[in-house]
Amino acid sequence: MAASDDMSRLAIRAKEAEDRVAAAKTKARDRVREDVDNARKRTQEAAEKVQADSATATARAEAWGADLQRSWNDHVQQARQRMDARKARLDAKMAEGDAQDAEDYANFTIDVAYSALEEAEYAVLDAILARADADAAAHEATT
Repeated sequence: MAASDDMSRLAIRAKEAEDRVAAAKTKARDRVREDVDNARKRTQEAAEKVQADSATATARAEAWGADLQRSWNDHVQQARQRMDARKARLDAKMAEGDAQDAEDYANFTIDVAYSALEEAEYAVLDAILARADADAAAHEATT
């Protein structure tokens, strides 16, 4: 799957999360609880997929992923250095390897973004549920 297709998939997923969060604000508490449970399950599945995918990535993509986890700023600097170095190379075989590494990295970061989106949806739905619980407790306390 091309990175541009993955970006489209990510945009569609972001819209789905936005729609579910908007709908959760008007749903009954039990339905929101169900949405939170489903979001948590999807978050876990997405995290497991990212972990599995990172284990099969190329050695350079794994190194980039490790750098990403340690420090985003260091990672960006390294990626830019690789881009600058790649532009200076004329060897077609090296360029092909660089292209594969760049594609692997793009796919890896899209998977990380997708996982982050899943986690964000879960957190927002859980916050809505917590607010509903707080409102219900406040209502019971006054009655």
